[in-house]
Amino acid sequence: MPDVKLVKARKTFDKGRIVAVDQVSLHVRDKEYFSLVGPSGCGKTTTLRMIAGLVEPDEGEIFIGDKLVTSLPPEDRDIGYVFQQYALFPNMDVWDNVTYGPTVKAWTEKKRERIGREMLEMVKLYDRADAIPDELSGGMMQRVALSRALAAGSKLLLLDEPLGALDAKIRNELRYEIRKLVNDLELTAIHVTHDQAEAMAVSDRIAIMKKGRILQVGTPYELYMKPQEIFVANFIGESNFLEGRVVRLTDDIATIRLRGDLKVRARRNEASKRNERVVLAIRPEAFEISKRQRKSVNELKGVVEKVRFEGTDIRYELRLANDDSVIVVRPSLGGEWFKHNDKITISFSPDKTHTFLYPPQGLLTELELE
Repeated sequence: MPDVKLVKARKTFDKGRIVAVDQVSLHVRDKEYFSLVGPSGCGKTTTLRMIAGLVEPDEGEIFIGDKLVTSLPPEDRDIGYVFQQYALFPNMDVWDNVTYGPTVKAWTEKKRERIGREMLEMVKLYDRADAIPDELSGGMMQRVALSRALAAGSKLLLLDEPLGALDAKIRNELRYEIRKLVNDLELTAIHVTHDQAEAMAVSDRIAIMKKGRILQVGTPYELYMKPQEIFVANFIGESNFLEGRVVRLTDDIATIRLRGDLKVRARRNEASKRNERVVLAIRPEAFEISKRQRKSVNELKGVVEKVRFEGTDIRYELRLANDDSVIVVRPSLGGEWFKHNDKITISFSPDKTHTFLYPPQGLLTELELE
């Protein structure tokens, strides 16, 4: 069974002026559903294409299983590859598309028939075997592309934005179908997407990329609850960021002075020191909100500027009274509702905060997607 390793892989374009992938080392485990996530241009697709053999790295090594494949062509890597835009043969029907790999490999007719039927039944398209791609919906075409990638028998499946061309409802349904197929067939899958919600829903682990580098690798829970970088805290889910300075430190808690001389208590960053500039990250759902003061820890006053009902929750945008920052709060639906211009009090537990050292290049630059 294949695991995949990249060792200090680097790839540049335009005679070295554009660094697409910069010294990336990565280990995808056998039978793992692994996602590469990041904004457009971060290097995730180039990384996948290097694993596939469609792009050769300038530096570094790539292993599939115990085999060094850095310079091997794609056809010798035993992979299945699913593209965003389906890439089906338009002049072939569904059956011929799916059995193309087994045909090229000169498998027996009996084996091709068995594989073709199994793959199409698996994606619930056997009754459309004689249809050409133009007669299918986008979701059907992507299921054909998936079954074609699986039909050749590879245990390594590479998915390059496979759901990007589909509408939201079909995308949500198909991502779980793909995950189930990968589990049922005991494959190793590497999935590239810019959609962090998609990756969070189906992945065992995720690598967050920015500007050609991997910032953090972890489970969905680890990335959401324990982000190690400001960018990760902002890209996975949503966070509010408050700037301040450390005025007091204990074993686990940092007291931070925000703008307007507000003081709050937060989880301590091990690297922070007294009087150091820091950024406090708080998830929108971490706040409790009320019209009344509760005299609890970390109470801040503000005014409701915007209210949006989003089905599963309510999104409030609040302007803090002393700090003048705008923050987002998403309380549970079962609580009190508020309206525009309501004066409110919010509070949060120190345990639900993340404290980061202030980035040298500035907070806005650190949060940029490009």
